[in-house]
Amino acid sequence: MSESNKTDFTNPSTFILLGIPGLEAAHIWISIPFCAMYAIAVLGNFTILFIVKREPSLHVPMFYFLCMLAVIDLVMSISTLPKMLSIFWFNSREISFSACLTQMYFVHSLSGMESGMLVAMAFDRYMAICNPLRYSTTLTNSVVAKIGLAVVLRSGILALPYPFLVRRLPYCRTNVIPHFFCQHIAVLKLACADIHISSYYRLFDLLFVIGMDGCFIAVSYIQILRDIFRLPTKDTWLKTFGTCISHLCAISALYVTDLLSSLMFRFDHNIPLYFLVLISGVYHIVPPVLHPIIYGLRSEQFWDRLLQLFTHKET
Repeated sequence: MSESNKTDFTNPSTFILLGIPGLEAAHIWISIPFCAMYAIAVLGNFTILFIVKREPSLHVPMFYFLCMLAVIDLVMSISTLPKMLSIFWFNSREISFSACLTQMYFVHSLSGMESGMLVAMAFDRYMAICNPLRYSTTLTNSVVAKIGLAVVLRSGILALPYPFLVRRLPYCRTNVIPHFFCQHIAVLKLACADIHISSYYRLFDLLFVIGMDGCFIAVSYIQILRDIFRLPTKDTWLKTFGTCISHLCAISALYVTDLLSSLMFRFDHNIPLYFLVLISGVYHIVPPVLHPIIYGLRSEQFWDRLLQLFTHKET
């Protein structure tokens, strides 16, 4: 009978998501900050899309890239947080095998898109500060659209192997995933076959995307800093560099949490499982929360349009 169960389980139809293992009793309390951050992320990113769409003066490359990032953040939040909250609130732990693979694909492709969009925004800052006279002729609407398409295609293609490599594996241990979503490494650990190809591909993808994008961003900011320090007065270069602070905050929020989440799950010796899962949760919710704040609210142009909108409504 046990052999029959094992054979039937080789291709599971559903997985069981535990949420945050070891902290099940505190799920309701943990859900409060995550729910609040999810609401802020959705509201903030929708606000960016709404304001930019309504205000023709914001129809410039910087805000086009910001809108693309807002859409990516919205889809990223929707792909993981509602399931997490349903686990916390309603104990809804089941997820079908196909839905699990779909979620895995979207999480990895959207992570790459976020990184690629930060590169595009770094290029935008480089052109605005280092080549202002060529800014409008270089970053035309068609160029912005092509950059956005390239970011989507690159990330979508790089994420394709994940579901295919996971689907071909046999599963004979358990169908319980110690996580709140179908995290790649967490699912791999349930397989009863050699997982080195899938594991090494994830490491390659992580280092390739962050390495390549990090190099492009570093080159952009080296050029920006070189031009800033050539400005005549300290006040001038501090003001100019201030326009890039929000972008540097977004880069730190994404890359630090992504590296911590991925590498700690891969080399998780002596680290409590609940801590690894919490770090992963932070990675999925903090960037979508921070992006509307550090890009939208720190932008004087965007803030003025937002205040004008509410002022007109009151009058």
